[in-house]
Amino acid sequence: MKQRIFLIILVVLSLGWGSWLFLPKYMQQALLHLNPDITDYTIFHNRTIVAGNPLPWPIHDGYNAESVSKSALLEFEKYGTVAFLVVKDGKLLHEEYWDGYNDSTVSNSFSMAKSVISLLIGCLADEGKLSLSDPVVRYIPELKDDKDNPITIRHLLTMSSGLDWDESYNNLTSVTTKSYYGSDITKLVTTLKKAEKPGATFRYKGCDSQLLGIIIERVSGMPVSDYASLKLWRPLGAEKDALWSLDKKNGKEKTFCCFNATARDFARIGQLVLDSGSFDGKQLVPKAYLQEATAPCSWLRDEDGKPCTYYGYQFWLTETQGHKVIYARGILGQYIFVIPSLNAVIVRLGKERSSEYVRHDTKDCFVYLNEGIRLARKP
Repeated sequence: MKQRIFLIILVVLSLGWGSWLFLPKYMQQALLHLNPDITDYTIFHNRTIVAGNPLPWPIHDGYNAESVSKSALLEFEKYGTVAFLVVKDGKLLHEEYWDGYNDSTVSNSFSMAKSVISLLIGCLADEGKLSLSDPVVRYIPELKDDKDNPITIRHLLTMSSGLDWDESYNNLTSVTTKSYYGSDITKLVTTLKKAEKPGATFRYKGCDSQLLGIIIERVSGMPVSDYASLKLWRPLGAEKDALWSLDKKNGKEKTFCCFNATARDFARIGQLVLDSGSFDGKQLVPKAYLQEATAPCSWLRDEDGKPCTYYGYQFWLTETQGHKVIYARGILGQYIFVIPSLNAVIVRLGKERSSEYVRHDTKDCFVYLNEGIRLARKP
């Protein structure tokens, strides 16, 4: 808080009070709140993703029989971990909370929301309401695009739209900052221009996920939160209502981020992916779609000119200790890991993540993966 106050005073002194008042509101908000936080749902307007009849997790026979190792715990503390949870064979094996969090505390997902958006696109495709090869302008005509090489829904899913977007979280004037703190997310993303040919290069961009959210709303005929409740949250037996942060009161969901839920309920998303889109005997997301969504989009080149072997349809892909891992991730170290070979799901929520990378994975993710794998291997 002191850092924020100091920065605001510094800006006011350097620009003058009148200049501060004339700063765009999103810049004022960015300066007031400084850095994104896992409790930012408290500073935004939200729409509720309604839960239905809760289905509590079955408890594994070995529930919390093993403690987190001391070496892992040091790393957990280093990055401000608030929740760590392991589901094995569809049962809750381990869960632990810190810093006042518990099994009912909601946390911002940040970019894990992108994976939820992918699942909802799969639901719409299953209903026959869209095709992944459809041009985006069919649903968003205000996004000016050429007919010869149009951006498709699949391009958005694979972050290969070619749209001009500065994915910068530390720049006060960046479009990413404006998308997070601004009040008209639809106008922001539908006025973007192409910077390169779509369907050629993987470049991670929040605008692609936001455009998918607009498509979901327009095709389903309801707010994204309501469609998520209908297709995922209620059928999955979520124990708590979730919140999706909006760009303004009664506005639009920020679908590139800002899905707020508990660790236990985030684990349901992982279990759904683990079970090929099925839950409690019902196919919620098409199996064929999930197979596509969790396979690498290796036909694309990444920014280094190499095949993109680590991303699917809004899901990250990696490997550790001989296990293939599908995962969702957020900027402050929010993770849902799915490990099919162990029939396990790992959820980690917290306040920070490593700034170092191992290939295309944040270095800290292997701390949680390795500890979760150790626990899941226990008899």
